[in-house]
Amino acid sequence: MPKQKENEIKVVNIRMVKEPSLYSADPISSPQDVLDVIANEMKDYDREVFAILNLKSNGQVINMNVCSVGTLNSSMVSPREVFKSSILSNAAAFIAIHNHPSGTPIASAEDREVTGRLAECGRMLDIKMVDHIIVAGESGQMMSFKAEGLLDDHTSSKMSKAMER
Repeated sequence: MPKQKENEIKVVNIRMVKEPSLYSADPISSPQDVLDVIANEMKDYDREVFAILNLKSNGQVINMNVCSVGTLNSSMVSPREVFKSSILSNAAAFIAIHNHPSGTPIASAEDREVTGRLAECGRMLDIKMVDHIIVAGESGQMMSFKAEGLLDDHTSSKMSKAMER
C-alpha cells in the first residue's frame, strides 16, 4: 500500500443513480395523495420512523428517505440527515412524514418544534417544506400540518421572532 503524503487531501466523489420511483409517478398535490403513496409503508412499523419524500418542482416524488428510526414514542430528527438526500436528489421541495405507533395522529410539542426547524432550514437551503404528515399506527389515519394550519402558523411565528432580533 502506498504511503500517504503528510498534507495530502483525498478526493471523494458522490454519485446518484436514477431509478424508477418505487411509490408513485404521479405528482403529489394533497395530503391524501401522500397517504395513498406512503401510508401502507408507514402504518406497520412498531416504532417511530421519520422519513421525507423529496419532490420535483412539479410535485412528482423523486424518492423517499428514511431519516430516523426511533423508539416506541420518539424519533431523533437531525436536519443534516433530512436534507442530505434532498440536496443530492436536487429536490425543489419535501414532505416530512412520520408515524405514531400509538394510533393517534395528534402532533406533539416535539413534532411542532421539529417541523419549525425543518421549515426554517428548508428556507435557508431554498428547499420548500410542503407539509408534515403524521400517520397513526395500524388505522392509517393521518394529520397534515398544512391542512390544520400548523405549518404556516409555526413558520410565521418563527419568522416574526427572527425579525425581532
